[in-house]
Amino acid sequence: MLITGASAGIGRELALQLAGRGARLTLCARRREKIEALAGEIGAAQALAVECDVTRDGDLEGAVAAAVERWGGVDVVFANAGFGVTGQVAELTIEDYRRQFETNVFGVLRTVYAAVGELERRRGSLVIIGSVASWVSTGGASAYSMSKFAVRALANSLWAELRPRGVAVTLISPGFVVSEFHQVDNQGQAHAERQKSAPEWLRVPTGKAVREILRAVERGKREKIVTGHGKVLVAIERLWPGLATRVGRRG
Repeated sequence: MLITGASAGIGRELALQLAGRGARLTLCARRREKIEALAGEIGAAQALAVECDVTRDGDLEGAVAAAVERWGGVDVVFANAGFGVTGQVAELTIEDYRRQFETNVFGVLRTVYAAVGELERRRGSLVIIGSVASWVSTGGASAYSMSKFAVRALANSLWAELRPRGVAVTLISPGFVVSEFHQVDNQGQAHAERQKSAPEWLRVPTGKAVREILRAVERGKREKIVTGHGKVLVAIERLWPGLATRVGRRG
């Protein structure tokens, strides 16, 4: 199994829970020291750390090649790497939007292109981490929501294209989950002192969210909305399009 963005948050928890099930893992992230520490925590018999930036051409091909060399193949890929650019449209630049898409959209595409051959060969699974923001866009989140709307469209197309070729595709759309997500700035740099934007009572523990994710993957779900509040928001959007956005604007 290969996980991008494995150094923190959902990616790290995926690695820990999968390791507990005996999986052999290739952990990919930009922060080498973080993934090497995680691989050391899991153990060399089960984890391989590969420094990898999803915005760089060639990095993911190298990660897949390292996984094949070490484990003999890749049967599940979690396209998890991502971050959020925030701010009103008037405050952002084209470069901010481009940076957002380079990681959240083209990073997923690079992962797909690098891994799809292996997944077809092993009739494996592609798991794409999207967001409830792909259903509900609010003020100050246009760049992030745009990227996740694009990812949901991509996942839907890939489900249709890859299913006949033996590859299962699951889109995971989480709401607020405990992670370092809101500590990352618009340039993709982490700041431990940054305040979390969601209240504690609304943020679902990472372990619980990942257990939901893994159940969805095991059952071959096409899309899984993770977190109770996420399911409510998506249901509202489906029944009364635009209502959740209007409520968020008034707040």
